[in-house]
Amino acid sequence: MKKIALILTMAVAFVSCNDDDGNAPIQNVTVDFNFTHNWDGDAIENADFDVIQYTNAHGETLSLSKLVYLISDVTFTNASGEVFDAGDYTLVNVREGSNLTFTPQIEIPEGTYTVSFTFGFDNEDNDQNYQDLNSADGGWNVPVILGGGYHYMRMEGKYIDASSPDETNYQYHTIRAVDLDDQGIISTLTDTSFEVNLGQVTIGNTTNIEVKMNVAEWFKNPNTWDLTQLYTMLMPNYNAQIMMSGNGANGVFSLGNVTQ
Repeated sequence: MKKIALILTMAVAFVSCNDDDGNAPIQNVTVDFNFTHNWDGDAIENADFDVIQYTNAHGETLSLSKLVYLISDVTFTNASGEVFDAGDYTLVNVREGSNLTFTPQIEIPEGTYTVSFTFGFDNEDNDQNYQDLNSADGGWNVPVILGGGYHYMRMEGKYIDASSPDETNYQYHTIRAVDLDDQGIISTLTDTSFEVNLGQVTIGNTTNIEVKMNVAEWFKNPNTWDLTQLYTMLMPNYNAQIMMSGNGANGVFSLGNVTQ
């Protein structure tokens, strides 16, 4: 009992010293993400949908009628290489304003981290069954004939070619790239999800991280997107999926404001 009392006394003295030094214990905290959207710097608001007002890098003018996309595996990596992976996902629906703010289901110690996330699902996650996604946005899952899994993004609207005043529907849908042989059997299935690295962020008790999507970049680099040729039936188009993934990974997402 004397030994126990001595240990308790030392523990109290140790805590008292820490308090006297003003070193508060490190807290575990959650982090909020706020997704915003722009066209080369001009904010995209709900009122902007269904208005043909944007010009892509190839010269077509276009509108947005739908912009829905999937984010998964938000990850925080500290300076010593320790990784905190939230392991959950969110489906952002820009027009409906749903899930524009997302709080990953993980608590991490306060500190400075490299923050990243996956656009879409990697192969491991893509092969799971998500009941909520199966019914989201009319069914977010991909037909088995196209490899199964889930969509990464559905962007839709209308475009006008410079040579004609007619409006044409387009569907810019991203999934895992699938190549079908002459019999319609899958010959190649390629993971086209990609990691977005937002860089270093200092995480405090009430940190909010803005993630900016520049929608114009989906049509820019490294592939200048010709909507007159690639405007529909893109899901079974293996090369189109590879190109869309390349454009997405090349600067569509960036770190915005970080508030504490």
